[in-house]
Amino acid sequence: MNKTIRVGLIQQSSVQDVTTNIEKLTQNIQACAKDGAQLVVLQELHNSIYFCQTENTELFNLAEPIPGPSTQIYGALAKKYKIVLVTSLFEKRAPGLYHNTAVVFDTDGHIAGTYRKMHIPDDPAYYEKFYFTPGDLGFQPIKTSIGTLGVMVCWDQWYPEAARLMCLAGAELLIYPTAIGWESSDSAEEKKRQLQAWIISQRAHAVANGLPVIAVNRTGHETDPSGQTNGIQFWGNSFVAGPQGELLAEASNDTDTNLLVDIDLQRSENVRRWWPFLRDRRIDQYGDLTKRFID
Repeated sequence: MNKTIRVGLIQQSSVQDVTTNIEKLTQNIQACAKDGAQLVVLQELHNSIYFCQTENTELFNLAEPIPGPSTQIYGALAKKYKIVLVTSLFEKRAPGLYHNTAVVFDTDGHIAGTYRKMHIPDDPAYYEKFYFTPGDLGFQPIKTSIGTLGVMVCWDQWYPEAARLMCLAGAELLIYPTAIGWESSDSAEEKKRQLQAWIISQRAHAVANGLPVIAVNRTGHETDPSGQTNGIQFWGNSFVAGPQGELLAEASNDTDTNLLVDIDLQRSENVRRWWPFLRDRRIDQYGDLTKRFID
């Protein structure tokens, strides 16, 4: 059985004005759809700049309820172009309670499902714990008309346990909307190590689970409003890896790009027959994985 889908990855730089970003995304979604994309994936927190470089209570005003104004916009676009659309929004769940939430729309515009980011970083220039409560929806794939999507968000992409749980729950591919980049004081060698670690980790998820992986990062430089750092140069390099970790497509690090790639979902079945990692798992010996550390 042939089951190939065309995927559009939208890697773009962002500005302060939300309306401008949404207009730009709308044009890129249209372009991907006209090029035959059936699934379009946007980067993390695409409506705005990456606001987590500082801790500022005024920035909670960027958050929206789900459903809300943005889901209305993106749902209408999914319906108009008959695509499955993966978005990443700043969710206001209740007064004082916020999440970093991926929302997936099916081809008729309805919300097929949501995923709340589970792993929340707290590092210089990435002060996400100030803004986001850890997700409580678990690692549950989202069923759509073109397949079952294992959607996670950015920092989640470093955790093999998360990828495995999505796989075991039936995900046909893993998707990571992302916002990650370099601080300018890092050496060229360190920047290279960081980028390669990011790519290798996600390609390893593809290999270990025998399924494709989609990572969509933003690009461009965004300043640190506090002046404590030199801001973030987002490293782009959005890519798609096949079920053996092979790179099917990759964007540059510094250019707005609509990356189109065809993914053969049936190939996962063949790869899992050749490399039966799921068959040979010793699930009777993995109980200690639920511990913080084994003393």
